[in-house]
Amino acid sequence: MPIDLNERLDEQHNAGKVVRRQRTLVPDPEPRSVYLPLISVDDHFMEPRDTFLGRMPAKFADQTPRIVEDSDGMEWWQFEDERVMNSGANAMSSWPAAERTGGPVRFDEVRPGTYDVHSRVKDMDVNGVAASLCFPSMVFGFCGQRFTKFSDPELGLAAMRAYNDWIAEGWVGAYPDRFIAQQVTWLPDPKIAADEIRLNAERGFKAVSFSENPEALGFDSLYSGKWDPFFAACAETNTVVNLHVGSSSQTMVPSKDSPPPVIAALFEINAFAAATDWLFAGIPSRFPELKIVMSESGIAWVPMLIDRLTFLESRFNKDNDGGMNSTWSDTLTPNEVLARNFWYTSFFDPTAYRLLDVIGENRVMMEVDYPHSDSTWPDTQDVIKYQIDALDHAVQTRLTSGNASEVYRHPLVALPAQ
Repeated sequence: MPIDLNERLDEQHNAGKVVRRQRTLVPDPEPRSVYLPLISVDDHFMEPRDTFLGRMPAKFADQTPRIVEDSDGMEWWQFEDERVMNSGANAMSSWPAAERTGGPVRFDEVRPGTYDVHSRVKDMDVNGVAASLCFPSMVFGFCGQRFTKFSDPELGLAAMRAYNDWIAEGWVGAYPDRFIAQQVTWLPDPKIAADEIRLNAERGFKAVSFSENPEALGFDSLYSGKWDPFFAACAETNTVVNLHVGSSSQTMVPSKDSPPPVIAALFEINAFAAATDWLFAGIPSRFPELKIVMSESGIAWVPMLIDRLTFLESRFNKDNDGGMNSTWSDTLTPNEVLARNFWYTSFFDPTAYRLLDVIGENRVMMEVDYPHSDSTWPDTQDVIKYQIDALDHAVQTRLTSGNASEVYRHPLVALPAQ
């Protein structure tokens, strides 16, 4: 999740030198007892050093994004003339809670499961995770917005394609049964983005990480209609549109002095706002086959939105200038569209599961958020049991794997024997 790195840095600068305190890597945990195998629909990777190696066009070989080391021994991502911090916020599961940092880190200071696919699978096995859908790190932006910041758009597009090649070949390709292929797309041009969706669908990509608010990134509004070629391609190819909270590079900050715990506590409110905006932008009305997943959204806010929409439907009519129905042309109600096109993901909403009949048992999927600060690894199985143990077993399996398997067209595979 986005954080204020200035609040989290525990590094000090002394005479131009970065002084980092030693951190203890979390030892490999013992395998947990599997309550129910999980398809985790929100995890992240920390892109490895060789992400782009051998994948860029020859004309851009000398501009390949890469890891560089400075005179202080710190590792940075180099993009054209810009260096970007490889933040510990991308690898919080690496250390005990008291030693976590959002400051700069080297790859040899973090848990290998954050960036090495073979080590990741071992961490999944320990945690009872049968399959995982992964989002980019904060370096690249949750929907790949980093590629739009290149001064040369052609280079940015080439780098984005190389990034997706790494996902297909270096990550998902290594264990196709254990990972759901998710791409990033080209935000500056919806038509190019649509072409990329179709091409990537042919090679097995099931989802795309998109921005919950592209306007905040400097692109066309959801209300403009200019994204329709992209949405049409997603609907046509059954590519799931994942909207990760923070994918607009913005999260709710009530006051300029609000500390990170406030931002973290309000995280779900961002999903509430995004789902409402997408609903009234008419996107799922124009593309009724589109699957929209609110990633790392939580579910506690969903009944509140449903209640609010029900109330508004009864309060306004088409004669009310500016009322809800004056901008709603679908023959279905907003709640009916919400129930048809939207899904939600959760790692900890124990109270909200009491309202699953309102939210919809076929609308909720579960996640680990490895290796971020909210991650429940390696104790996800206990966290799952604590939340849903009282529910009917068939409902529990829908929440942990069945819904995700259907939405992302990814079968549940048996976990290796421990």
